[in-house]
Amino acid sequence: MSQPQAAVGAAVPRVDARLRVTGRAKYAADNNPDGVVHAVIVDSSVGKGRITGIDTRAALVETGVLTVINHLNAPELPPRQGGFPPGEPLRAFQDDRIRFFGQPVAVVVATTLETAQHAASLVKVSYDAQPPSTDMSVADPAGEPETYARGDADGALDSAAVRLETTYRTARNHHNAMEPAGVVARWEGDRLTVWEKTQNVVGAVRTLAGEFGIPPGNVRIISPFIGGAFGNAARTWVHSVIAAMAAREVKRPVKLALTRRQLYFGVGYRPAYEYALRLGSNRRGRLTASAHDVRAETSSYETYSEDVLAAGRMLYSTPNVRQVYRHVPLDVNTPTFMRGPGYSSGAFTVESAMDELAHELGLDPIELRLRNEPADDESIRLPFSTRRLRDCYRVGAREFGWERRRPKPRSTREGDWLIGMGMAAGVYDTARSQSQASVRLDADGTALLQSATSDMGPGTATSMTQLAADALGLPMRRVSFRLGDSRMPPAAGHFGSQTMASVGSSVQDGCDKVRGQAITLAIADEGSPLHGVDPADVVVRGGRLHVKDNPVRGETYQRLLARNDRTHLEALGTYAGASESEKFSFYAYAATFAEVAVDARLGLVRVRRMVGVYDAARIINPRLADSQAIGAMVGGIGQALLEHTVTDHRDGRIVNANFADYLVPTHADIPELKAIYIEGEDFEADPIGVKGLGEVVLVGVAPAIANAVFNATGRRVRELPITPEALL
Repeated sequence: MSQPQAAVGAAVPRVDARLRVTGRAKYAADNNPDGVVHAVIVDSSVGKGRITGIDTRAALVETGVLTVINHLNAPELPPRQGGFPPGEPLRAFQDDRIRFFGQPVAVVVATTLETAQHAASLVKVSYDAQPPSTDMSVADPAGEPETYARGDADGALDSAAVRLETTYRTARNHHNAMEPAGVVARWEGDRLTVWEKTQNVVGAVRTLAGEFGIPPGNVRIISPFIGGAFGNAARTWVHSVIAAMAAREVKRPVKLALTRRQLYFGVGYRPAYEYALRLGSNRRGRLTASAHDVRAETSSYETYSEDVLAAGRMLYSTPNVRQVYRHVPLDVNTPTFMRGPGYSSGAFTVESAMDELAHELGLDPIELRLRNEPADDESIRLPFSTRRLRDCYRVGAREFGWERRRPKPRSTREGDWLIGMGMAAGVYDTARSQSQASVRLDADGTALLQSATSDMGPGTATSMTQLAADALGLPMRRVSFRLGDSRMPPAAGHFGSQTMASVGSSVQDGCDKVRGQAITLAIADEGSPLHGVDPADVVVRGGRLHVKDNPVRGETYQRLLARNDRTHLEALGTYAGASESEKFSFYAYAATFAEVAVDARLGLVRVRRMVGVYDAARIINPRLADSQAIGAMVGGIGQALLEHTVTDHRDGRIVNANFADYLVPTHADIPELKAIYIEGEDFEADPIGVKGLGEVVLVGVAPAIANAVFNATGRRVRELPITPEALL
């Protein structure tokens, strides 16, 4: 039978919090295997062209320098098996081509970091440089566009009673996680061990095995702690291959950590978008058609896509929809996932446009959204597993005080400050993938669980411990969850808000099996107080098995295993992931409300408060959930008002590749933030009834702020970030 719940749903602290705050948690670059040496990458100083010469003589004569590897002396990597369509990820020192500014052109290996840094500065590289193409606004798309259509969007737009036609632009954003990318690589014969900052332990094994042409079983990845990533560690980048290559060449472990500046062209970013949107509706605000035309930046050597169009297909009932997504290849490094990938960029356009339409029609923005709530997912013609967006609107409006909002822009003022309120909806796909977790219950009544998953901040070890504690009927202090090692059972990548559903379901399965083994053992044991009891009548609580209606009749795990000479019980928990033929449409939802103050003379925007309401099904730990939601609101403030990667198009250089010039929110920027969760479960999605939370909490934050700015000022800004110049 199902177990009583004690840990799940409780706001318990992180189980590894003390390790993290006392500095005992080992991150990738904290590892120092015997004989470790240091590597520093030399970056390209041009944005496109070819290398015509590399002079390493001054570097090589420095005391402590072991080698300088570049395309002239690098070992040839074997051909990749199976291909990497579309495009080909960057390879380490395999040719003389320069594809983007900052591309690694050499690596210096030395006995100390300081020596390697100095020697890297002595490497002289000459180029046949060409003008790079880095400006998406003047570059041409390439390849076949991605398209979607239902109904006759163009015809319906032509006949629509109300039409809106706008173009929105979002800037490139960089992750700027606290922990820079770091890696330590060690070879023992043909076996490779890598301590790496990665959100994808299994994927890192696959990538490195493929790059060096060795069996995946010969690669071990170790990554128990991640100091933030937001998506930039979801794939294995070329610097990890360089570290492993250098370690094999010098026959010693090699440590390589990117500098803050190198992160801007070494580990991806959220791509910039130009999103043209046309909306059509009747006079009552019912949407009749929409046409979406997106231009997205990608690299010239690899095509990156993300689902920026999903919200425009399914968030609102619209009978006629046409969408086109065009890739614009540039001489830049490849973009990658960044929190709320695709959906957060698309939501800025869709939710800003809905606010514009509401203003045009004289409707409350929530009322317009309610009038266009779909009965099912019109993009795939399936019912929603759950959709409590109406509840999100209702609860959010009440908690935020939406009734105090004045619809007329510039009608609320406090001295020189213009006050405005805005809101936006958010949505994110509920991903689930195949995962496994091992569960071992020892004779001393403690349990150990292991899975090759990751934790970049949401508290994976804590939530899995809570789930396991309840499933096994143990106190949390008797349960340990270990992660981040490829020798553990394989797990889904730690991205796309899929970890809790995927790994958690395998944890639940493994714990159910072990608990079942203990119950079976007890009822078959003539010496057990539970001998002969119906298995369905046995529950476990506090490490003790007993009859559900007679707590006195029972015994502990320890007594049961000791009497039966069992050192432990164990099982492998498995979860198959999402079905190939889904019967429902699975999404998590959000409604974000923001109040801003805008200085009427200076155009400065200050977010004063924010409320986010989420339909994310079962919440395992409200404290961890709040950490995710509030952190996402902070990130959304950065996306809306501050963050903007600036490129010098003359040479492709990123001119604000540092914390001084790339602005992120600080404590002074953060107002009152509140997160609320709509109670519910979604057992259609997965066996534990959860939906992903970490992505959806960011989706909708930026448009809520932008819509509040319009309400305050009457100025509609269609480009992120919103700067004072745009409001003056």
